[in-house]
Amino acid sequence: MSEDKKYWVVSGFFTLMQRFGVQFFGLAMAPILFRSFSKSDMGDWVIFLTAVSILEVGRIGLQQNALIKYLTTAEDEASYRSIATASFALNLMVTGIMVILLWLIAPLTGEWFNSASLPTMFRIYCLTTILLVPFLQFNYMGQANLDFKGMFWSDFVRQGMLFFFILFTFLAGGELTLVGLAKVQLLTAVVASVVAGYFAKRYLRFNRFVDWEQVNELFQYGKFVLGTNLSAMLYKTIDKFMLGGLLGSAATASYDAAIKVTNMADIPTNSMASILFPQSARRINNGKSAVKELYEKAVGAIFALLIPGIVTVLIFAETIIVLLAGADYADSAGLLRLTILYGLFIPYAVQFGTVLDSIGKPKINFWFTGAGALLNVVLNFVFIMNFGIYGAVYGTLITYLITFFFMQRLLYKMFGIQAWAAFKYMFDFYGQIKDILIGFFLQKKSVNDERLKDASL
Repeated sequence: MSEDKKYWVVSGFFTLMQRFGVQFFGLAMAPILFRSFSKSDMGDWVIFLTAVSILEVGRIGLQQNALIKYLTTAEDEASYRSIATASFALNLMVTGIMVILLWLIAPLTGEWFNSASLPTMFRIYCLTTILLVPFLQFNYMGQANLDFKGMFWSDFVRQGMLFFFILFTFLAGGELTLVGLAKVQLLTAVVASVVAGYFAKRYLRFNRFVDWEQVNELFQYGKFVLGTNLSAMLYKTIDKFMLGGLLGSAATASYDAAIKVTNMADIPTNSMASILFPQSARRINNGKSAVKELYEKAVGAIFALLIPGIVTVLIFAETIIVLLAGADYADSAGLLRLTILYGLFIPYAVQFGTVLDSIGKPKINFWFTGAGALLNVVLNFVFIMNFGIYGAVYGTLITYLITFFFMQRLLYKMFGIQAWAAFKYMFDFYGQIKDILIGFFLQKKSVNDERLKDASL
């Protein structure tokens, strides 16, 4: 196997499994949590997870892409150490600012969402996010060196520990509490950081002193990715916050029952983005055609996995919701049939950002995503006020459609990328799978024929 194919196979396996693990544990925990908490408490848990996810994604955006881009093109060992040290310093600074802001805002969350638990949970998370500093830094450096094993195993441990705590508590007849779950997250951050450090230890090379010019260079690049990631998360989650604020936490819980399934689309989409970014950063020198092919193939490969899942969900929405959340959430099946359509737009949007970030144009991605997030806020407010919980779906779908149109126009002008070409590669992918299966069965038949021939002799 060539080195290029080996990279795609190995990195694809670990990134896909890492994304799958996150979604798997989230889905595995959901049936227990939906049945253990009231709709109001479940809504508070969703709001908490959504908020901390925004914070984590924002921090990752400021550091991850900048570190990968600069480390993958580092000219020598001295440059490598300088970049790594500057990134770690930036990580600490950003985390400190996050903790201060979150500590101050935490008491207000109880008033905004009429919750007694949220302020305490956010205060606990202030310590959790500090403990995640090494976890994130180690995984960034592994990814920059095209090594995705640490990212997979550390995330697996982090998510798995929380899942097994919930499972064992439920089976033992114990009581699950929101604050208790926040404390368990604190412990998982410690263990996951140790695991990430074990896999990344050969890449951890730093200087004794910080090059503050290098810190500024990383920040100047990462600030647009930060804004983009925050906008993207608000784009995807503003509906939950607005439902909680306008209709109450119970509405957020009902909506999340549908979104839990829809988020499975993130597995192939984000996995492909993790693989595509360093490759696109390296291949931009090969010309626009190389970027065009990477983008169209990436979206096509994602659709090859997504389309069968979307069709299945459209047919069996009621059964899926009842199995996931219970009969009390059966009315969320209609929501699911609409939210699953997000999967037709998300791959295009995510790979759009990946390509622009990798070629050094994060500012364009930032403005597109920011404008989309603002549009989503306006449309969600208007539609929720007029259509209730379904308004969140209508507003988000219309936003995806509008931003898809303008993103694809820009990609066509810059690289000649055509949205329809993704479906060509999707069918090519199915053809390759068919050829592999036919080859496998023919080879197996040949082996069996040889055995029968030998036995007859």
